[in-house]
Amino acid sequence: MLGRAFRALLAAKQRPFTGFDLPELDIAEPSQVGPLFDKPWSAVINCAAYTNVDGAEADEAAALRGNGTAPGVLAAACARARVPLVHFSTDYVFAGNANKPYAVDAPLQPLGAYGRTKAAGEMAIRQSGAEFLILRTSWLYAPWANNFVRTMARLTRDKPEVKVVHDQRGRPTSAQHLAAATLFLVDRGTCGTLHVTDGGECTWYEFTVEIARLLGRTTIIRPCTTAEFPRPAPRPAYSVLDLAPTEAILGPMPDWRVNLASVVAQLEPL
Repeated sequence: MLGRAFRALLAAKQRPFTGFDLPELDIAEPSQVGPLFDKPWSAVINCAAYTNVDGAEADEAAALRGNGTAPGVLAAACARARVPLVHFSTDYVFAGNANKPYAVDAPLQPLGAYGRTKAAGEMAIRQSGAEFLILRTSWLYAPWANNFVRTMARLTRDKPEVKVVHDQRGRPTSAQHLAAATLFLVDRGTCGTLHVTDGGECTWYEFTVEIARLLGRTTIIRPCTTAEFPRPAPRPAYSVLDLAPTEAILGPMPDWRVNLASVVAQLEPL
């Protein structure tokens, strides 16, 4: 989702870039990453991740390779070449039991394997000596690929009734908004750790109700609890990320309803 958003954004702005993906490049392999730095990059933006939250519980080693080892390899190469690294992390590095938005320096207390591996990636980057910008985000969605918005667009089209969790609260994030905000921060030379999401907050149920409204669906949407919808990986009940330091630089984040409407208008065929 995010890599495609960056490609479109950079191309639209006529900014030169080179994108890599599997199988041509495995960023967990130092022997493959090292030679890339024969070129004078202005920045490296890592959009790659192992994002199957439930799958990570069954295969934490694979998740750690993508979310911990690979960022560490990139960071080490960036440190040697003195090239800044941009990396994306997640609300899942927090325990999810707060009652106010998580500050950027809140303790990392992941509940499950996915969060543990993302926390490992953050730590590897911080220990590398590289100049870095770590951006934590949450509930990522886009007009393309596999994400909650597209899933609910399909389910509310195909089913007369859907049940959606109403006791998990966070901030949705448009991949297009995240890419644009990131590029602005990179161009300003911003370093450290920040949070970037859409503005506002909601539950997955409230998010779904708005998706259905925008699409003109008549499906009945019923709220349910996390306990009624068991999954292999634990989910944080409250994972709202504090945006204040980011908004001090960028200004207010667009409300999630505004960004959602833009994405829904661009939805690719389901």
